[in-house]
Amino acid sequence: MSTATLTAPSLAPVVGEAKIGLRAHLRHIGALTRRNILWIKQDPESMFDAILMPLVFTLLFVYVFGGAIAGKGNQQEYVNYVVPGLMAMMGMNMATGVGTGFNQDFQTGVMDRFRSLPIARSSVLIAKIMVEILRLIIAVGVLLAVGFALGLSVSNVPGLFASIGLSILFGSSLMWIFLTLGVTMKSAQAIQAMGFLVMMPLQFGSSIFTPTSTMPGWLQAFTDYNPISTLADASRALCNGGPLTHGLTWTLVWTVAITVVMAPVAIYKFRTKSS
Repeated sequence: MSTATLTAPSLAPVVGEAKIGLRAHLRHIGALTRRNILWIKQDPESMFDAILMPLVFTLLFVYVFGGAIAGKGNQQEYVNYVVPGLMAMMGMNMATGVGTGFNQDFQTGVMDRFRSLPIARSSVLIAKIMVEILRLIIAVGVLLAVGFALGLSVSNVPGLFASIGLSILFGSSLMWIFLTLGVTMKSAQAIQAMGFLVMMPLQFGSSIFTPTSTMPGWLQAFTDYNPISTLADASRALCNGGPLTHGLTWTLVWTVAITVVMAPVAIYKFRTKSS
């Protein structure tokens, strides 16, 4: 009897997944997204990173490093420089969270419940991304609120919304990477450590916090195509003008490439592990 209990649920989703239509697939995504939102409602502490991180980082870099980088008394000028860059960083930080949360769902047995449901496996991953996008929007909203309180000025309001959309688009592509890590790695701590090792060089070897003109030539060559740096440059150009083509083009290239490569990998790994 125990064999039947274990075998039947694991086969049902695999057999039925190919027969699931688009409407049912969207309904499953909506139901799972609602489940994840209700979980956040029951555990409001899970929103602390989305609310506090942009606040802390903005105040830290403006008042601790802003004077040294932009000159004493020029913190407001630095606000206009660093806030669009921090929008790029928010997407990467939120992406790390989706990986650890996904891994914890495996550890707590939530995914065992999903195994017994005749739903497409991709709907579970997409629902995770939808909720993390919502958290990312909140984080960016807090970041901009703090930025405007500190004197942020934007000359192109439609460009500001375009930069927000670009940051969310790129952040959602990174989530596929961390969903893959959430399936393949053994613990949330391991995912956080891996995220830290990846994020630190990309964030600080970029134009997020400081212009790259003072960096050595080899590092400038890296920052020119570092996706975090190109996103920060594109966001600044969209908000307040400046060279746009290079940053926008390479950000979109990175976004499409990461999604095309990693989304199928994440879905395959999830299907393999949970089947």
